[in-house]
Amino acid sequence: MERELALEFVRVTEAAALATGRLMGRGDKNAADDAAVKAMRMAFDTVYVDGVVVIGEGEMDEAPMLYIGEKVGAGTPPQVDIAVDPLEGTNLVAKGLPNALAVLAAAPRNCLLHAPDMYMNKIAVGPKAAGCINLDATVEENIKQVAKRLNKRIEDIVAIILDRPRHESIINELRRLGTRVKLISDGDVSAAIATAFERTGVDILFGIGGAPEGVLAAAALKCLGGEIQGRLVPENDEERNRIIGMGLKDPEQLLLMDDLVKEDDVIFAASGITDGDFLQGVRYAGNIATTHSVVMRSITGTVRFIEAVHRLDLKPHYIARSLENRKDK
Repeated sequence: MERELALEFVRVTEAAALATGRLMGRGDKNAADDAAVKAMRMAFDTVYVDGVVVIGEGEMDEAPMLYIGEKVGAGTPPQVDIAVDPLEGTNLVAKGLPNALAVLAAAPRNCLLHAPDMYMNKIAVGPKAAGCINLDATVEENIKQVAKRLNKRIEDIVAIILDRPRHESIINELRRLGTRVKLISDGDVSAAIATAFERTGVDILFGIGGAPEGVLAAAALKCLGGEIQGRLVPENDEERNRIIGMGLKDPEQLLLMDDLVKEDDVIFAASGITDGDFLQGVRYAGNIATTHSVVMRSITGTVRFIEAVHRLDLKPHYIARSLENRKDK
């Protein structure tokens, strides 16, 4: 993929963030998600790729836009897989909480795992701890290995995990070890990426979250030199058959980085919607809006943070109209 595509993909995530930011804290997660999806879909029309959505809003009969299998882009080469979460953290936006993002990953065709919409058990770390984790090891073993690699005491390690009843045993074990624990209500893509930025203070992610989010996190961590391991968690025979249908002979296979993202030529982009650990949210002042985004390329390891000032009255019509319509409601 040409490096110029990195900026084009940022424009796509910026569009979703701009269309969603004014719904922060207004209690309507469905309206926020709808605004993000429509804006992102329209923005894709201006990107010169022949893209196919492999991770999106759901199956074709469930999602009117950005459904799995939908073609996006202008229809010109290169052929790419597209993974999107137009609004990662619908509840976060609705409640005005931190770390809501608009997220996109792209790789050459057939290089992203076509993860079904089900649960995945995950463990993730940043670049300094890559290579020392094992999803099949105990929580204690992983914490000790990460602490050793980072030259920290166990008591200084910060583990991030979704605050869910299913994680009670992991949380209790972390507390027994004396590890610091950061509980989050939603958004484990952002949480996984946070392990790769020292300023966030987060060292390791544990727990079960969405499988599509696992692939998105893997794309980002591949660019950042971090690591994520996962294992799908089917809840019934139908989900097991879906896993086999996607090409995995063993539904309980341990998924390593190269299983989740097969190619080194990956682009990942995200724009902040609400303030978070590594991105600021959208700021508005009349017809001016400011966005904060990150874009990464695995093939070069380059990570760019982009602060953009937008004149909304001069933006494509769909963004200005979306914002004004939401403002009036």
